[in-house]
Amino acid sequence: MRNDRQSKTTKVEIKHLYKIFGAQPEAMLPLVRDEGVTKAELMEHHQHVLGLSDINVEVKEGDITVMMGLSGSGKSTLIRHLNRLIDPTAGEVRVDGEDILAYDEEKLRELRRNKMSMVFQNFALLPHRTVLENTAMALTVRGQQRSDYEDDAKRWLARVGLGGSEDQYPHQLSGGMQQRVGLARALASNAPIMLMDEAFSALDPLIRTDMQDLLLELQEELAKTVIFISHDLDEALKLADHLVILKDGYVVQQDEPQKILLEPADDYIVDFISDINRARVLRVRSVMRGPSEGRGTPTGEIGPEETLEDVIAKSGGEPSSSFVVMQEGRQIGVLDMDDLMRALVPTGASESGLRTRASA
Repeated sequence: MRNDRQSKTTKVEIKHLYKIFGAQPEAMLPLVRDEGVTKAELMEHHQHVLGLSDINVEVKEGDITVMMGLSGSGKSTLIRHLNRLIDPTAGEVRVDGEDILAYDEEKLRELRRNKMSMVFQNFALLPHRTVLENTAMALTVRGQQRSDYEDDAKRWLARVGLGGSEDQYPHQLSGGMQQRVGLARALASNAPIMLMDEAFSALDPLIRTDMQDLLLELQEELAKTVIFISHDLDEALKLADHLVILKDGYVVQQDEPQKILLEPADDYIVDFISDINRARVLRVRSVMRGPSEGRGTPTGEIGPEETLEDVIAKSGGEPSSSFVVMQEGRQIGVLDMDDLMRALVPTGASESGLRTRASA
């Protein structure tokens, strides 16, 4: 994953976003914004649902930003604000610096047709259209004829592993294959922003892993701005350049996944990450020392993006191993095995005992 976030352009900016569901959301807003009324209190005393509370997130161009949380955290509500399927009670959503809440119907259609594509959890394919026609749906909406879009649609189907399936119908495909069509459809639209709402959660574990790998492979090539909704922490840690963790409609912590693992903000996050296989997720760059801080004779060379699991395998279990971290032919750090082992010890779970990694 890339870790140069500060140098990137902000593609989507969410500022002080609130969403309250109920008969009088605007009247409830001061209670939440000014008096700190919680989601539970708002429901108990005012019969309104607090969907989102003071959300502030910058989505960088070319990143995969994962927004995650358990059921009721507000993650799916949040992503639907980005293409205005839902309008907020208060706040701003800016795309390329423009406040899309000020858009009229024409500009909103332009946003949805040309700037954003969406991949849904339930595939959302039209059963009476072929795989090729489903893939080219956005292009058809733009007025293109089959002769205009056929080559592009076939190319994207081949890219997601469905070459030769163009004339089949959705019911003839497995769930994993249908989701590949959904991904090809989003890519064929050539929109710079991809919204993915629990896109892989309906898939079997092995197929889900394949789709995650495919997304990362395509992202390496295309550098789309991807906003991905998930309730699965393993998936989020694998995919995210920037991770946003929500609870009860507010952001608990957001940062690079590596930093969240090493510096959890509070007990909720501590419990959330307590069951993670840290060796499989943490990368060398997150725990290495400076180039001159090595304490032993180097055993070998490693790269900054290798996982600690990779390094353990290279060490052969030798606790005195020490590695030079190399990037583009120059040394950028050192990693000793004792530092690695310390990084694998998680922060202790909080006394509240929340086992928040339970499936939503």
